[in-house]
Parts: sequence; C-alpha cells; structure tokens
Amino acid sequence: MADLWKLSAMEAVALLRKGEVAPRELVDAAADRIAQTNPKINALVTLCVERAREHAARLEKLDRPNPAPQFLYGLPIAVKDNTDVAGVRCTSGSRVYENRIAAASDIIVERLERNGAIVIGKSNLPEFAAGGNTFNEVFGATRNPWDTRMSAGGSSGGSTAALAAGQVWLATGGDFGGSIRQPASFCSVTGLRPGPGMVPRQQKQPFSALSVEGPLARTVADVALMFDAEAGFHPLDPLSQTGPHPSFAAAAARPQRPGRVAFSADLGIARAVDREVRALTRAAAEKLARDGVTVEEAHPDLSDAEKTFLTLRGVVFIARHAQLLEKYRDRYKPEIIENTEFGLGLKPAEIVAAEIAQGELIRRAAKFFESYDLLLCPVVTCPPFDVSLRYPAAVEGVRVEGYMDWLILTYAITATACPAMSLPCGFTRGGLPVGLQVVGRPRGEVALFSAAAYIEALLNVTPRAPIYPR
Repeated sequence: MADLWKLSAMEAVALLRKGEVAPRELVDAAADRIAQTNPKINALVTLCVERAREHAARLEKLDRPNPAPQFLYGLPIAVKDNTDVAGVRCTSGSRVYENRIAAASDIIVERLERNGAIVIGKSNLPEFAAGGNTFNEVFGATRNPWDTRMSAGGSSGGSTAALAAGQVWLATGGDFGGSIRQPASFCSVTGLRPGPGMVPRQQKQPFSALSVEGPLARTVADVALMFDAEAGFHPLDPLSQTGPHPSFAAAAARPQRPGRVAFSADLGIARAVDREVRALTRAAAEKLARDGVTVEEAHPDLSDAEKTFLTLRGVVFIARHAQLLEKYRDRYKPEIIENTEFGLGLKPAEIVAAEIAQGELIRRAAKFFESYDLLLCPVVTCPPFDVSLRYPAAVEGVRVEGYMDWLILTYAITATACPAMSLPCGFTRGGLPVGLQVVGRPRGEVALFSAAAYIEALLNVTPRAPIYPR
C-alpha cells in the first residue's frame, strides 16, 4: 500500500468500494506524497488534512447499501483556490483575499463531497485565475513536475501539477480561455472543458457561456469518473442541464474509433505554432489515419473568434473586477487592470455585436460537426516555457501580442461552446509535454469520452504521470 499514489482514480475507487483500502489510508497517502513533492512544485498552497481525516472518518461510519454509481467512496481531491470549501482559506491568488476563510462551500464542492470526494487541499492559480502561468503574490509560482524550471500553465496549474506529481487522484478546474486544457497540456495530464451548463456553477453573470467548471485527472477514464460526480442540474445555475445524464465513465470504458475527423495545426487563426508542437500533433492525426480513421485538413470558420472572445471577456472582467479595482487597484496585477479597463471602454454596440457574432460562431461550428466527428488541433501554440516569464515573448520568432495571444487555440474553441478535451500527445526533444486538443460536437460529451479513450490508447504516450518532480 506504500504506492497508493501511483494508482489511477478508477483503481483507487475500486479498492475503496471493496473495502480493501479505507478513506483515511488514502488521505494519509496523499498527505505523505504532498509532503514529499510539494516543496519542489508548490502545487497545493493550503492544506486541510485534518478536515479531510474527519470527513474520511465520517464516510467510514456511513452505511450506504446502494450508493449512486458516481459515488467516490472517500477519494481525496484538490480544489482550485478560487472555489470555496467551507472553513478553508480561499484567496483566489490575490492579496485582496489573502486572509479570507470561506463560510460555506461552492455548489461544485458540495456536489463532489456529497458524491464521496474528500477535499485535502487547495491548488494554486494565477491572481483571480487570469493568465496561462500560475503565479501570484500570495503563494508564488507553481512549477512543472516534468521540469521544475518551467511553467505548469494556468490558470489551473496547481491542479495539473498536483496530478502529475501524484499528490491527488482528481482535481477541480475552471476553463474560460483554456484554463483546464492549457495546463493539462503543459503537465501531460487530461482535462475536459465541458459544454456550458454541464457542471453547475455560481456566476455573477449566470447566462455567460464562456466560463465553465470541469474535471482534471491523469486519464480519460478518471476524468469521466469525476465528471459523473460533477455534472447535472442545480437551481442556482440556469444553464445547468435537467434530467439524468448518461454515465460518462461507461462511455470512456467503451473506446470508439471515430469515422471522420478534421485536423488543423493552427485553426486558420494562430499567428505562429511551435514547430515541435505542430509536428507532434500532426503525427497524432497521422496515427489515427493509419488506424483507419478518415482524417482531413479542415476547421470551422473561426476568423472572428479572437475579436468576439476578447470583447466578451472584457465584459466579464467588468463584473468580476471593476468595483474591486476602485478600492484595491494597488493590489492587482497589470494584466487584469488592462483587461478590465478594456471592458469598461467598450461601447454597448460593440458588446451586442460580439454576442451576435458568438451566436454565428456557435452555429458555424455546429454545421461543421455535421460533417466531422471530431476536430483535432494543438492545445497550445508552444510547449512549457520558463516559469519566471509572465507569458512567452515569442513563438517561432513571432512576437506574442499581449498575454492572451498564445492561447488563441483554446479560447477560439471556448467561443464555439463545444466540449473539448486535452490529451497527452507526446514530448519535445527537451522532454516537455505537448497536448492534443480534441473537440467534440455540441453537447457531445458522451461521444467525446468514447473517442478520447480510443485516441488515448492509440497514442499510448509514455512516460506517463505520476512522476517525481525533476
């Protein structure tokens, strides 16, 4: 049992279900692993081990003769530090909230704990989850377990680094412009950005379809296991889906080769893509083709995705930050100030035009998926970069325009409202992870899990996480 941290989430839950391992044993195993590895990577920034042990003890006494299929039986997880866990510090990576203790849990935490998850710690993130490199003035930077000189990505970089180092089996993430997919790519783990409303959440702007909650794990099956425990209806989220959902774990257990997929190295919009990223993702598409999948160079028309997304993002930043900026401007990092002021400078006609343009994007993407089962492309335009940089200065010699430019391959897909998964795809010559973005049809999460399980098995990327940070 000394190597419990090496188990997949599915394997760990199977042992818990059969009573061969107790929840407190997994909490202790996670705590030991965190103690061994966290000083090197700074992935989990607030621990709640005693709370976790108390929760485990309650679960061990619980008589559940017929638990729900998605029950996790006491599996320890990490929760991103912008998501409230009752009685636990929640900073959002900002000095504005650095001493805040959450009075109650967020609805996603309530749901996961009700389904048998145990929260053992909070994972690091960039200030207010803004940016693709996880650093802040409260806790410092999170480092990539594959090379601790490099970024773990963001904004869910603490979650993905914790998974890659074997600190936990599952972790929560949020995805706006790519905050699940990009750090999953950087850390060679797996993450799903589901369609809006699949995982209920509380938002200031309840009808925004840009920011979603989603699961992170090391394998497709483990992501599906967590998604089963997260997805469903909640009255506080008007976008959340009513009615029982199918088992995503069952879908992941039935790998399905897709018939016809599209591949694009740049989606027709990226100004530059690193040559190794381009080569590795193209090689993955070619491997599918050799296995009998029809693969064609194609992508939906995303020519207005950049302007549309950035405009609507500016609107969200007004709601999230404008009032706080009036009081705490000196505590904010410059990128958030810049994006909030951009939002405040928008005219009503520009905002309405962007909302209409997103509707057109969604319809064009839906039409595209009438002809294709999947769209494949890189997750990020570059591999992990130096952790001391706020963001990469250039990609393939092309200067990066602002701190979102290099993330265009994820945020353009965000604007389509399609579900998308980041799968480990390979490693650069320098040993840095690269991810493949697998985009599915609208509300096509079930088919996406089956196809992703097939792709995962076909690519068989090695070495696999979890690893010792190095």
